[in-house]
Amino acid sequence: MPDPNHTTDDAGIPVPSDEHSLTVGPDGPILLQDWYLIEKMAAFNRERVPERQPHAKGGGAFGVFEVTHDVSAYTMADVFQPGKKTEMLARFSTVAGERGSPDTWRDPRGFALKFYTEQGNFDMVANNTPIFFVRDPMKFQDFIRSQKRRADNNLRDHDMQWDFWTLSPESAHQVTWLMGDRGIPRTWRHMNGYSSHTYMWVNAAGERFWVKYHFKTDQGIEFFTQDEGDQMAAMDTDYHTRDLWESIDGGDFPSWTLKMQIMPFDEARNYRFNPFDLTKVWPHGDYPLIDVGKMTLDRNPADYHTEIEQAAFEPSNSVPGTGPSPDKMLMARWFSYPDAHRYRIGANYKEVPVNTPHATTVRSYSKDGALRHHNPGDPVYVPNSKGGPHADPAAAGPPATWHTDGELVRSAYTLHRDDDDWGQAGTLVRDVLDDAARQRLVDNIVGHLLNGVTAPVLERAFEYWRNVDKQLGDRVEAGVRAKQDERDPKAARQANPARSSAQVKA
Repeated sequence: MPDPNHTTDDAGIPVPSDEHSLTVGPDGPILLQDWYLIEKMAAFNRERVPERQPHAKGGGAFGVFEVTHDVSAYTMADVFQPGKKTEMLARFSTVAGERGSPDTWRDPRGFALKFYTEQGNFDMVANNTPIFFVRDPMKFQDFIRSQKRRADNNLRDHDMQWDFWTLSPESAHQVTWLMGDRGIPRTWRHMNGYSSHTYMWVNAAGERFWVKYHFKTDQGIEFFTQDEGDQMAAMDTDYHTRDLWESIDGGDFPSWTLKMQIMPFDEARNYRFNPFDLTKVWPHGDYPLIDVGKMTLDRNPADYHTEIEQAAFEPSNSVPGTGPSPDKMLMARWFSYPDAHRYRIGANYKEVPVNTPHATTVRSYSKDGALRHHNPGDPVYVPNSKGGPHADPAAAGPPATWHTDGELVRSAYTLHRDDDDWGQAGTLVRDVLDDAARQRLVDNIVGHLLNGVTAPVLERAFEYWRNVDKQLGDRVEAGVRAKQDERDPKAARQANPARSSAQVKA
């Protein structure tokens, strides 16, 4: 008998999986006929008007990217050719908060980039962490909702967050990063940016490579402790926005050095971790960082609304010499980001000046619709014999493709010998963090768990951290048990001023 509480789509049709997209084999591409995934992504993009769903609070600036090292053996992309300088835009953001939320909440930071190249706009949707909470887009909408506000009281809720995380063990690596020092960058200038996703590069000979992008801050990594972040949230809600603006306005231009990890195409199949799993990193000992160039931000926007809020970043803006990978989250974002822009800004969002190509000419057959400013003129169809533009495979370059086959399945990755949900998070705790950083990690987790997390979820959280590292989990549980009955009298007075006043008089 079916479970009477089974999930359905919006038409009441039972869905086959809450966690796995339909793919060709367990690590193959996502299929368009996965109607439930498309419904979830399309509905999610239309839940809020008009600010972005995630990444609503943010700021940005313009600058230039200059190639300083020769990587033409790996890619034919114009933007990465030796000595090339390209105009670009960066937008930094928090993920969960609304537009009015504090800049210094503990949260991942968005690191979105747009390069105005001579081959068209090249976009990257990056974060300040090299991994993410989930590996399958079927769970992305649910993850974001768990970080947002409750339906009943409209409050953010730690119990909801930990409920999702502890039921999603693949989140452990990212949650360890989030609860560590880098969970609250001191400024946007003092954090790295990572593509997180694996992408493809293709050179002029058609040779293919798997790559990851690492934008390393030249200002050095700096962070706020939890107490410092809380104080700054009260003193200056827009601290990160202000810092970037004032830094550039004062001539102190922040910069990042782009370094790449590059994996030969054929090594992916037998690599010890699944190289397309967004919850995993490639250890630098296996694939060392290679220098590419430098990104410098040197111009503030003249109008925040038209140049930052209406900026539309989408990984599907992929120029010749670049391309996607079998990363399931990336393939879903290929659809989801432009779909979100069509809803939030409008069908012709690419005609907003900040989104138009700056270094090449648009020759498209797209026409009409709301806010359309430039129609192509006749002919308005293709193929035609009237002199209209036509596709040219030579201009597009060698395709960024890969071979796949297999049954249509809803399944997790199973092909790589060292894949598991806890190992890399444990390595981060034991081998990367020093004693002081581990203590701050424990303190941050304990403080977060003491904020309204219910007993059943709390027990799962202790086990979650023991799976990451036994000693860490024991320390977290001991810290929570020791402080469960503590209350902050100042917070109590602030939350209940009338009662506090009566108590003072008594």
